[in-house]
Amino acid sequence: MSLPSLLRLFILAAIWGASFLFMRMAANSLGPAVLIELRVGFAAITLFIFALYLRKKLAFTTHKKHFFIIGALNSAIPFLLFAFAAQTINASTLSILNSTTPIWGAIVGIVWTKTKPTKSMLLGLLLGLTGVAILVGQNSLTIDSQAITAIVAALCASLSYAIASHYTKHAPKLSAFDNAHGSMWAASIMVLPLIFVIPAREMPSNEVMLGVLALGVLCTAVAYILFFRLIDDIGPTSALTVTFLIPLFGIVWGNLILDEQIGPNTLVGALCVIAGTMLVTGFIRIKPFLKRNTL
Repeated sequence: MSLPSLLRLFILAAIWGASFLFMRMAANSLGPAVLIELRVGFAAITLFIFALYLRKKLAFTTHKKHFFIIGALNSAIPFLLFAFAAQTINASTLSILNSTTPIWGAIVGIVWTKTKPTKSMLLGLLLGLTGVAILVGQNSLTIDSQAITAIVAALCASLSYAIASHYTKHAPKLSAFDNAHGSMWAASIMVLPLIFVIPAREMPSNEVMLGVLALGVLCTAVAYILFFRLIDDIGPTSALTVTFLIPLFGIVWGNLILDEQIGPNTLVGALCVIAGTMLVTGFIRIKPFLKRNTL
């Protein structure tokens, strides 16, 4: 990996790690629906401006069904679920639960393709489950029973990302930029009616609105562009290593800016989830013991 690609990888992890910080800051005042409508709306407008600059035309009506499917699975549903969870659990825990996406991806792949899991995958699933159990135990003791519902919502968000990744393998072959651009407009349309059902609780402060603007422009639109550039430069497998770095930045941002405490359960849970993800994705493998022949 070249130095510019390595820098992009760390910048992307830092940006996506910060997305949970911004959601945590805004979720309670804006509510999930308004927060996510603003997020995908700002992202769609930003990508539209990029499209004008790059002279890229979006054939939205031609691939309308595809954009609505990917917009639901990869944006609207997971974003709403994470925003709901952000009302209760902290940014550090959200970022760790987000990193279970490849683990869910492995489970969806096993069910979808009916393939037999390897020993590395099974150990990875076990480690990931252990990490989540540690986080559940920590939050159920330190917050209240609502934490369990929030954690389940965050895990369902990660599952939605995993389903989206498998769908894209069989979806119409469009450019990564077009997929991001079209799906953001589709997500904006789908989330819009919810703001009348789940309105904002209070008038947001300037600090909250700046956070939401950063969430839409930086953590969604710009992050997607960085991610697509990484895929082009180093391939999808290497770009996936950003998943391992996001929880580290999520924990750091939560501690530095929101003064979230980093307890031993958080660190142990994060290590279990990250190690499990590495095993499931094949980033690390269990090497079989070599038997020595005796004479």
